[in-house]
Amino acid sequence: MTDQLLLFVIALVANAFSAFAGGGAGLLQLPALIFLGLDFGPALATHKLASVALGIGASGRHFRERALEQRFALYILACGLPGVLIGAGIILNIPDRVAEIALGVLTVGLGVYSWARPGLGREHRPTHRDRRGLVIGGAVLFGIGVLNGSLTSGTGLFVTLWLVRWFGLDYKRAVAYTLVLVGVFWNATGALTLGLLGSIRWDWIPALVLGSLLGGYIGAHFALAKGNVWIKRAFELVTVAVGLKLLVG
Repeated sequence: MTDQLLLFVIALVANAFSAFAGGGAGLLQLPALIFLGLDFGPALATHKLASVALGIGASGRHFRERALEQRFALYILACGLPGVLIGAGIILNIPDRVAEIALGVLTVGLGVYSWARPGLGREHRPTHRDRRGLVIGGAVLFGIGVLNGSLTSGTGLFVTLWLVRWFGLDYKRAVAYTLVLVGVFWNATGALTLGLLGSIRWDWIPALVLGSLLGGYIGAHFALAKGNVWIKRAFELVTVAVGLKLLVG
């Protein structure tokens, strides 16, 4: 019961921050699973499965705002899901520490980049919707999908910033796409692939799912209520925190 309560609280806090900032739930949730006794592979699969509940919880709040364009959402899924499958299939062949250091450097860079550009993501100005822009944007989303399938945390933050920087979304809309599409569909694909290749700690899933559902809804509510300035600052703080955690190990 103590472990279940601890899992619920960790999932609630981690996913509330993630839903507000646009990613980073693994900063707390994945290390907690490993600390409680799981090996890296089962912990990653269990974390990804529980993170689907984050997307579902946040989706319930964002769908009420009608913030997603159906065709653009399908485009993000079509570009990213093949990458997730590939990444989940190769993770066991990559040294964990090497991957974490590389991802940590990149993630810190995201926060610094956003902080250095005060106007980034404040307004919604769609861009790069022509054929060339969609091809380049889709190629990057595919690459992020590979990272999402193979690495631990922070890849949702990559999607959020890419949607802001390349496609001209404001932070509020970008976070909505990330939580719904990455949180539900990308993570579900990764969890299924990792579950087939390894194992999932099923008796921990109820507490994690409940905490993720509530945390996702609460974080999405505050993101919609506070607006782009607060989301931008939260994004910058979470990216730096996630990156430093990956670098420290």
